Amino acid sequence: MDTFLTAARELLAVPSTADRPEQLRRALELVVDFVGPGFAVRWFESSGVPSALVHHGPERRDFRVVLNAHLDVVPATPEQFRPRREGDRLYARGAQDMKITALAQALAFKETAATLPYPLALQLVADEEVGGRNGTRHQLEQGVTAGFVVIGEHSRLDIVADSKGLAHARLHATGRSGHGAYPWLGDNALLKLLRTIDRLTDRYPVPPEEAWRTTVNVARVETPNRAFNQIPDQAEAWLDIRFPTEDTDWAAADADRITAHLAAFCEPGVSVAVDHVDAPHHADHDRPEIAHLRAAAREQGYGGEFLYKHGAGDGRFYSARGIPAVAFGVGGHGQHGPDEYAKLSTVAPYHAALLSFLHRLP
Repeated sequence: MDTFLTAARELLAVPSTADRPEQLRRALELVVDFVGPGFAVRWFESSGVPSALVHHGPERRDFRVVLNAHLDVVPATPEQFRPRREGDRLYARGAQDMKITALAQALAFKETAATLPYPLALQLVADEEVGGRNGTRHQLEQGVTAGFVVIGEHSRLDIVADSKGLAHARLHATGRSGHGAYPWLGDNALLKLLRTIDRLTDRYPVPPEEAWRTTVNVARVETPNRAFNQIPDQAEAWLDIRFPTEDTDWAAADADRITAHLAAFCEPGVSVAVDHVDAPHHADHDRPEIAHLRAAAREQGYGGEFLYKHGAGDGRFYSARGIPAVAFGVGGHGQHGPDEYAKLSTVAPYHAALLSFLHRLP
């Protein structure tokens, strides 16, 4: 654990945010160096974002299992890049999400890749926090494939086989400007937009508590109008929509169908633009690999229960290609917050569960 924690502190001190490409590469290189010599390393780059694929033996792109880890983090204060330990907690940006798990995956890979009866890869990416398109998705587009994927997102040794899909859309309203004292002479674009949003949120209300259903977050509403006494003739809203596999209005839809679905809520003069759509992530709960992973977690005294994640992750890129992927990681709390930490007592059980899982597979 002392050697592991030394490497962890060095990795956590790297401010590997999207706006610092040199630090993204530094984080990747630290983990590759942690794995050590004797393995093949293939480097990728897309739109200036680096990623790596580490494996044993001759060059290949098809693997029985891929261990996937992202090393980018969301921005934080300088203090959060100075790791500190308090008892069982290791505090730092990226401790829970997900540099500690990444190192544990790298250690398990290092210890097993040369002796397993099947090809294993360690996939290291650096853009999950900003969409994953230049990391995991890019490697898939370059031909990397797998029979099963373990993504090291935090889960406290539970199994995430389901994550919601994501759509980002904009509503744009047009009207007619005029003097605010005579509203009947104009056509208020902002009111059209708000009535449209009301219809949409009536259909998809904010849940009073956690619920596995489609949600719509109104992320921004704006108008270029800058005068109290002027009727706005333009207005725009941003929508962040999350949806599970079970909601076929969204999960089975492409951008055109989602545009049409949203248009049904719109007032005349309000149009829809869908920026992008990512399908939900789902893996069959009855797959033998998942059964093996759950059994390995239970060997370590953890439940290996199924978790359902409302946020999108890189598993969706595998799921979209019919490749089963799950998230499975260490414990902790506070991701993206000022007091993010990893729970160190989960690291050794997680590492042991990974080893057991890898050795269980035929």
